[in-house]
Parts: sequence; structure tokens; C-alpha cells
Amino acid sequence: MKIAVFEIEEWERAMFEPIGAEHEIQFVDGPLSSENASQYANAEVISPFIYSDLGAGVLKQLSHLRLIATRSAGFDHIDLDYCKRNDIVVCSVPRYGEHTVAEHVFGLLLTISHNLTEAINRTRRGDFSQQGLQGFDLRGRTLGVIGTGSIGRCVIAIAKGFGMKVVAYDVKPDEELASRLGFRYASMKEILAEADVITLHVPATKSTYHLLSTEQFAIMKDGVILINTARGTVVDIRALLRALADGKVAATGLDVLPEEPVIREEAELLRSVFRKKHNLETFLVNHILLRMRNVLITPHSAFNTREAVQRILTTTMHNIVAFAQGEPQNIV
Repeated sequence: MKIAVFEIEEWERAMFEPIGAEHEIQFVDGPLSSENASQYANAEVISPFIYSDLGAGVLKQLSHLRLIATRSAGFDHIDLDYCKRNDIVVCSVPRYGEHTVAEHVFGLLLTISHNLTEAINRTRRGDFSQQGLQGFDLRGRTLGVIGTGSIGRCVIAIAKGFGMKVVAYDVKPDEELASRLGFRYASMKEILAEADVITLHVPATKSTYHLLSTEQFAIMKDGVILINTARGTVVDIRALLRALADGKVAATGLDVLPEEPVIREEAELLRSVFRKKHNLETFLVNHILLRMRNVLITPHSAFNTREAVQRILTTTMHNIVAFAQGEPQNIV
């Protein structure tokens, strides 16, 4: 099969060597887009990451496409309706580093709770004063976990190690898990009202779009901390910006933003707005958040450890091999 692998780093290419003898593989540094899609019209398999454009307008240029093996757990960046209509199989990597993302959650949280960014920047300037650096303990604080799938439960286990109280919400509560890890399930409203820290671990779906918006922020404690390593669309960032300005949210740690693929490319920003009719207000809010002192934003890198990426690549390769053998796996 002819395979095109997008958004791939040099060191990652070696992971595909075991299938290189049987298949024709083309590696592409950048993402698949409307501008370059015609170059890969003969590809039967594509393996993108999350920044490739996998809308119908791009996919229809790939007339031989039979499989999309996305190197991600999420698949909200793929036009699944188009794929279904055109018999294109879509496979994902459902599990690759739940503890990796969970560790990043606490990296963000500890950076906030100990004012690490300001402390480090201050001492680099030769200023060893502690004024304004006082933080807070995690021990005894209540962590609200929205979503207790594989990542959420790892977050809970780490939180218990810090001595935090945990309340959680999930559409399918697992009481055995709650008993084993020592937390309790509650309604969304209860969690919003009780939690000192809220962390999100849900997929991007129609039902989770703006799961946290003005109404939900109003229920939260004053001075709550919000962590989002899930998807940018889960939080209404305009409502978040207002909550930050009002002091309802004391600080936030974000690994994801709405309109993230475009905002990554500063030079492309305005051209993209006019070409694709992206939400300009969302772009502006993103840029405001990027510059606020009580907002920490990482570039969707929670997953990005060498071990987790190797697991992603291994599973992706196995997905391609299974498809070639007529037994596709990890279908979404």
C-alpha cells in the first residue's frame, strides 16, 4: 500500500521500518492541508497527527484513500461522516499514555500552586525576594475530576498521593473504581460548587462543547483553579476570560485551546481567518490568555514524552498492518 505519514519528526520515522519492505511509505514533516493534498492523491493510507486538515474538502482530493490511521486518541479533527460515506476506515490510538497526561496535569497545577514561573524568572534576574510568591498546599484541597476514563483515573491516583480529596463526575460512574481509589462520584453541579481545583478529561463531542461556560463558572468557588488537558472546545474561553477577570478563576493551566491548529502559526492567522472564516473573537481571546500572568498555556504537549510517542507510533503501525491483513483494529 502507498502510505503517507504527516507531521512526523526525523527520529520517529525509524518506528515504521518494520513495514517499509512491504509498503511504500512517504514521510511529510508538515500537516496535510488543502494546499498540499493533491500531492498525495494516490495514498491509500494516511497517518496524520491532530493538526492536519481532515475535512471533506481535503479528503476528497485523496481519491485512493482507504484508511486514516490517526496518531491520536481523539478523532474530532476528522470528518467521520465523509469517511463513512466513502468507505474510509478510521483507526485511532485509544490508549498510549494516560499517566503521561496525568503527570502533565500536576506539572501545571504545581507550577500554579507554587508560583514557579514567577519564582524562576525572578531568580534568573538575580532577585531572590519572596514577596508575592506565597502559594498553597495541595494536601487537603478538593479536586474535581470531570471524566474518569483512563486519564481521569490516573489523575485521581496521583491526587490521592498528594493527600487531596477527590470528587468526580462521569456519565458512566464506576463505583468499584471509586471504592478502590478512595473518591466519590457527584453531580456536575456539586463538583463545581465544592472543588478547589477542577480538571477536565472528556473527549470533544457535541455534548461536551462548552461544557464549562458562563452558567458553570457562576457555580464555582471564588478563586478556583482550572486545568484543561482535554480539548479546547470543552471550555468556553470567552466565559473563562470573564471568570479570570472577575477573580472567580484565580488561575488556569491549559494544554489546549480552541482554534489551536491555526493559532500555532502566527503568520497565517489573519489569512486563515478570512480564508476559512474562523472565529476572530476566539483568536483574540486566545492571544489575551497567552499574555495573562495567571494563565499557563502549554502547546498541546501533555502527551509528549518519548515513551508515549513510541507507544503511539507502535500502535499506529499495528493499526496499519492489521488493516492490510483485513482485520482492522481500533476503529472509531
